[in-house]
Amino acid sequence: MATEQSEDAFRDTRDMNRSTGFMVRIRNFSPREVFNWQLAKMLAMSQGLAVLICGTAITSQYLATDFHINTPMLQSFLNYTLLCVTYTTMLLCRAGEDNILQILKSRWWKYLLLGLVDVEANYTVVKAYQYTTLTSVQLLDCFVIPVLMLLSWLILKARYRLVHYGAVCICLLGVGAMVVADLLARRDQGSTTNILLGDGLVLLSATLYAVSNVCQEYTVKNRSRVEFLGMVGLFSTIISTIQMVVLEYNEVSVIQWRWQVGLLFSAYALCMYTLYSCMPLVIKMSSATSVNLSLLTSDLFSLFCGMYLFQYNFSGLYLVSLVVIIIGVITFFAVPTTSALIGSASSSSICEEGRNPNKHEVVERAATEKEEHDKTEQQGDGEKEEEQEEEERRNKRTAAGPTQNFHQCNSVFL
Repeated sequence: MATEQSEDAFRDTRDMNRSTGFMVRIRNFSPREVFNWQLAKMLAMSQGLAVLICGTAITSQYLATDFHINTPMLQSFLNYTLLCVTYTTMLLCRAGEDNILQILKSRWWKYLLLGLVDVEANYTVVKAYQYTTLTSVQLLDCFVIPVLMLLSWLILKARYRLVHYGAVCICLLGVGAMVVADLLARRDQGSTTNILLGDGLVLLSATLYAVSNVCQEYTVKNRSRVEFLGMVGLFSTIISTIQMVVLEYNEVSVIQWRWQVGLLFSAYALCMYTLYSCMPLVIKMSSATSVNLSLLTSDLFSLFCGMYLFQYNFSGLYLVSLVVIIIGVITFFAVPTTSALIGSASSSSICEEGRNPNKHEVVERAATEKEEHDKTEQQGDGEKEEEQEEEERRNKRTAAGPTQNFHQCNSVFL
């Protein structure tokens, strides 16, 4: 009986402490600590990525509607080729462990699998439009968020708080409002030949995107952005070339090349190249999950552009959806996540140079910091001793002051 009473008292005390701690957090909440320049910069950069995705959607829409060109592998091949020419060449010019030969010797198969995952993620989502509707693609594409959070929790050791799950739910509510607006506007485009296959392709694409983004976050935060883009560009170029020849040879051979077609292909390739080049920077500042939450607004930007370019019908729910998603993204950005694989400030400075710190460098850096700390303590002790000696001299002078003045006066009188 006494044991039950003690347990009840313990539970009441624990609940009271939790409620008190929550009230203290609310009282200590400062908007300036949340809505700062860092938050504004990350939000602006992530929405810039969403605008780039909007650019790829518009160019693909023009190629499909005006010129009847559906070649997703050719478009991906152009992007990967630009990445290979730029970043793989940079790896060739590096020396030591950062050289491309050393990277290929140690971990070539990892980047081969990563390149395959990235290529198939881009291909399967485009292929899904041939079998299912736009509404299904928009809804099921959000499956990338829970998969990303699960993989980040397992692989990157990321730990989320209750506010992060709430932010994800808010963003998904915004996506739901966008889908409802599409249905009310009768913009449920796409095919219904095989809805089950199309939905499966969307889910597969979302899973592959999640795997690619988690690997990208790990590589960018522990190695370098140039290594990730250079190796993915190299292997993805090879894979997309083979897949394009096998699957799209007939479509590519019948393209009637005009300057408009070339301009649209160039615009698509530049948008994708800029997206791939800038996305690691935003992921390094935040996380892959927060970046993908921000990219949910890309469909809305495409809709707003389509109202002028393709005469889409407007709905007030589009604005409501945009505001709700932005609120969810800001809520997710406001509270940072913790990860066990993010290095300290000393190791991150080495990673910014383009390589991973080894054990010798970490030990040497720690020894240097310890020596500097010991020197600072020795200097502080010496200064304290000098101050004490100076204080003792002043005290002696003060004590001997009246006697010394008396003797001086006597000597002057004599």
